[in-house]
Amino acid sequence: MLTPRFSPTAQEITYLSYFNNKPRVYIFNVDTGRQEVLGDFPGMTFAPRFSPDGNKVIMSLATNGNTDIYLLDLRTRRQTRLTDNPAIDTAPSFSPDGSKITFESDRGGSQQIYTMNADGTNVQRITFGAGKYGTPVWSPRGDLIAFTRINGGRFSIGVIRPDGSGERELSTGYLVEGPTWAPNGRVLMYFKEKPTGEGGRQRQVRLYSIDLTGRNERQMLTPTDASDPAWSPLIP
Repeated sequence: MLTPRFSPTAQEITYLSYFNNKPRVYIFNVDTGRQEVLGDFPGMTFAPRFSPDGNKVIMSLATNGNTDIYLLDLRTRRQTRLTDNPAIDTAPSFSPDGSKITFESDRGGSQQIYTMNADGTNVQRITFGAGKYGTPVWSPRGDLIAFTRINGGRFSIGVIRPDGSGERELSTGYLVEGPTWAPNGRVLMYFKEKPTGEGGRQRQVRLYSIDLTGRNERQMLTPTDASDPAWSPLIP
């Protein structure tokens, strides 16, 4: 089980699983324990997230050497293709009002972050810095998009406004990945991998949180290595 993501009600989780060596997106009901594969897609599906109303799941589909973004309606099971490009389009994330989607793509020659309308129109590139940008996640407040950046072997977590302005770096490390927003939209959680042991041949992976000032980073205590955190919405 990889990249688990809560539904807006926290009653369901969507995730990637390699069951029977077939990478597929699944949905799991927390109350009943029932799980099922999502959609009858011909290739590998991954990077799932719920829409803000919880009625749809957006994901990537890799088939015939191409990766695009699809939307699956959980009620009708209707599939809608949102991108149609020979580049790799992945890691989609809805804005909190459901009107827009941010995603990563290498269609411009390098891995960068884009936004588009929820129907796949009006694609706009918002990052133009050196290196590669990925794993964009829209803030619950709608004012920022968190991302991971790799530049010259240096990993960092940062935020940027949806119009591409105000880019800021919050945390750096040997390997920093997987940002997820707190419900208040003012704290991020992610994981860091650090070399350990003799000669740095072993790895330690731990969860961390940081606020938007970038000055208050804290390790989240876990009994073993941990990665791919997902913050649930506020539960009444």
